[in-house]
Amino acid sequence: MALTEFELVDRFLRRHDSGRNDVILGIGDDAALLRPRAGHELAVATDTLVVDVHFPAHTSPADLGHRALAVNLSDLAAMGAEPAWATLALTIPEAQADWVRGFAVGLFALASRHRVELIGGDTTRGPLTVTVTVHGWVAENKALRRSGAHPGDRVYVSGTLGDAALALSILKEAGEMPAAHATFLRERFFRPQPRVDLGRFLCGRASSAIDLSDGLAADLTHIIEASGVGAEIDPETLPLSPAMRSLADPNRARTLALTGGDDYELCFTIAESAAHELAGWEREDECPLTRIGRIVAKPGLRLIDATGAELKLPTTGYRHF
Repeated sequence: MALTEFELVDRFLRRHDSGRNDVILGIGDDAALLRPRAGHELAVATDTLVVDVHFPAHTSPADLGHRALAVNLSDLAAMGAEPAWATLALTIPEAQADWVRGFAVGLFALASRHRVELIGGDTTRGPLTVTVTVHGWVAENKALRRSGAHPGDRVYVSGTLGDAALALSILKEAGEMPAAHATFLRERFFRPQPRVDLGRFLCGRASSAIDLSDGLAADLTHIIEASGVGAEIDPETLPLSPAMRSLADPNRARTLALTGGDDYELCFTIAESAAHELAGWEREDECPLTRIGRIVAKPGLRLIDATGAELKLPTTGYRHF
């Protein structure tokens, strides 16, 4: 059953269960009215997902709803921000109730987990495209940035690398994933988990941070270029999942870990003198942190093995154009 724009919003996208008290006026007027938080800065991020560019056409609506919000929350995580509000611009070929209901279920399940309130947006007809803008709070002058890395800092990543790229390659090549790893790999691509709590923990501790959306090599390069430094990475330390070790040979695994996009883990740098504070994060219910290299004065990103030899760095990575 096709819906009108107002039916779509009223039935599926108008929610008031976030528990927030800083939304004066949300969905239903020409603009939202919000209450600023004293002593904080507002972090804002936007991502657009286009069918057959950023996700396969067969992606379930619930997975797409989750993913559309998750990739934006990952940007807030990289800034150390606490999520607050979101807007949604949804372009769909037809406003079918079952599809929109599924999308809303995926979106709001993640929104509830991070106390995000949907405060407005737009709906229109066209090729399936989802744009989400998120807003979050970070204490004044405490936001994590890409530009703070210094020679001598250690380089860390959260979680494991390359899983989403491996999942996508298997879907494109074979259509189905091996049963033993199917659930894990599908979750890693379709339902990434933004490291919001980790980002907030790193405020005041890390010297720089970025979320891994285009691949470790590409995104770490953004840090070192913004900071005017270089980085040396030991390829043997790259954290790989059991699925990656089982399904990819060592060379392919290393390439995917370095260049595969869509991991939405955090890469960050931290001074050697402050690295001991990361022990406070190492709890059983949280994702692991792995030291993969160091920041150096010489510009550029290099792979250096345990013997000190420099290895060829793969040049591929996600390109938007």
